[in-house]
Amino acid sequence: MHVAWLGKKSPFCGNVTYSREVTNTLLDRGYQVSFLHFAPDAASSERRPEWTLSNTRWNRAPVWPLGSEQLTSGALTQEVSLPCLYKSQIYTIPTLRSSKVLMESLRQLQPDIVHASLTLSPLDFVLPEICADLGLPLVATFHPPFDRKLRNLTSGTQHLMYQIYAPFLAHYDRVIVFSQIQRDLLIRLGVPTAKVIVIPNGVDVIKYSPGSSCLKTELNAERIFVYQGRLALEKNVEALLKAWKKTDMGRQSHLVIVGDGPLMTSLQPYYGAEDGVIWFGFVEDEGRRIEILRGADVFILPSLVEGLSLSLLEAMACGLACVATDAGADGEVLESGAGVVLKTHGVASQLQTLLPLFQDHPELTTLLGQKARQRVLERYTLNRNITQVEELYAEVVQQQPIPLRSRA
Repeated sequence: MHVAWLGKKSPFCGNVTYSREVTNTLLDRGYQVSFLHFAPDAASSERRPEWTLSNTRWNRAPVWPLGSEQLTSGALTQEVSLPCLYKSQIYTIPTLRSSKVLMESLRQLQPDIVHASLTLSPLDFVLPEICADLGLPLVATFHPPFDRKLRNLTSGTQHLMYQIYAPFLAHYDRVIVFSQIQRDLLIRLGVPTAKVIVIPNGVDVIKYSPGSSCLKTELNAERIFVYQGRLALEKNVEALLKAWKKTDMGRQSHLVIVGDGPLMTSLQPYYGAEDGVIWFGFVEDEGRRIEILRGADVFILPSLVEGLSLSLLEAMACGLACVATDAGADGEVLESGAGVVLKTHGVASQLQTLLPLFQDHPELTTLLGQKARQRVLERYTLNRNITQVEELYAEVVQQQPIPLRSRA
């Protein structure tokens, strides 16, 4: 089967990781994948779109530069750049030409199915019409974070995003979401029940697994707590930092912050090494990120809104004790003893109680880490995820009445 994948290659975010992991696994399973993504428009963009053809799999995170890919067997990858004016971790602004370039590219590629890992761009709204005109079945993965309740301004803003998207998602053949809570929200907003399919994020549990690490030796630490993700308002990292600073964790405990974002410059000057806070910034190398997780004891995600955090699943797979808010589906992931679930209100005060407990009772973090990995093995493996995606592809393609290739 030939899959045309519309997603992100940069800048690094959960959508990039999702696209990389899913398309890599599809290639490994013998699918033909064409990857369409946004790239800044240039003077040369008036030419017809150029495809890079090679028997490759995307190999490096977060951006998969040409020439650095690793060979795989029997899968043909075609890359198509769509012109854009701007792209960020959250949204993309395409050029006026992008829809025309996309349609022409799909017409020439003639895939069996289009899968859009939605990039929050205006092109998301016209994609159903484009695919309908070409006779192509269309699947979307809808990523935006959310909260099950409108508890703050951030969750209210994200709920508005769902309200805006719902009428357009109703015209996709299927919409993949990561949790039952997210599915119920879209159905309440008018997306047909039969079209909304729950397929959770998945983790490569061989790659992300407990193992040796030199992190504690490197930092001269006995206990390491870690946050990994964007430094943005919705992630609520300042609540974690405030709780850490107010709690006497001792000189041998460190809080490692992995990631960057708009709040980094305003937070870093106030929380430093004298407080036991270590700023690693953005870590591009996946092996290094895994080493950090393997060397830590506790993973903390204090978000106000979430989808289903891949960073959380990766930490769980590496055997860390995990603490997360009940925003999005993260509480669902950790429920029934797989981790500690916080309310989004009063995160700092809750953490002030928990941090000393985790520091003083390593047996507790060990037990929670074992339970976290077991939960991932039971529900959130990448292999299980892709098998469900494959079954969905087969179902949607079978229901398509007139394949593109049959049209004159």
